[in-house]
Amino acid sequence: MPNEALIVVDMQNDFCEGGTLAVPGANAIVPLVNRLIGRYDNVILTQDWHPAGHASFASSWKDAEPYGTVQFPYGPQTLWPDHCVQGTVGAAFHPGLDTTKAQMIVRKGFHTGIDSYSAFRENDRMTRTGLDGYLKARGFTRLVFCGLAFDYCVSWSAIDARQAGFNVGVVLDATASIDVDGSRKRKLTELRQAGINLSETP
Repeated sequence: MPNEALIVVDMQNDFCEGGTLAVPGANAIVPLVNRLIGRYDNVILTQDWHPAGHASFASSWKDAEPYGTVQFPYGPQTLWPDHCVQGTVGAAFHPGLDTTKAQMIVRKGFHTGIDSYSAFRENDRMTRTGLDGYLKARGFTRLVFCGLAFDYCVSWSAIDARQAGFNVGVVLDATASIDVDGSRKRKLTELRQAGINLSETP
């Protein structure tokens, strides 16, 4: 459909098995994601792209541990292991991902002091990536999301897309979750409440 785009979120080495922030089951979804890519004419990829020493890295804070929380100017921020550092193998797309059809790659998280889960807005909720403008300029009205991790970057992106006025779907079996303290269940509820269609790979 000419007005529909598939957005593949953060299918990068550091989020897959063996990576510094590996999402359980990430490698297993690569064939499903590739199957979806094959079905869509319009494909967009997102890529976490942090500078070394990013403020969301636990290593940037004295005595901090990964998965702890600190207060940023925009509110509470989870601290993560160093991941997806610009130009590293960990930031590259999974070698099995079919990137050939990608029409655009959206990089996010490159501002040193702001983390970014959503492909539309960074975590301060003010700094925009420009993705919504690109999609609207191209006439897309429906967006379908897959990738990593469901309970963070996928769900935040999907909710922001809905708030931007798009018809939105998420293909659940083509995602995998970190599931920190029940985050997967919470995000499933939020997506349903936002009117986002949840489906499985056709």
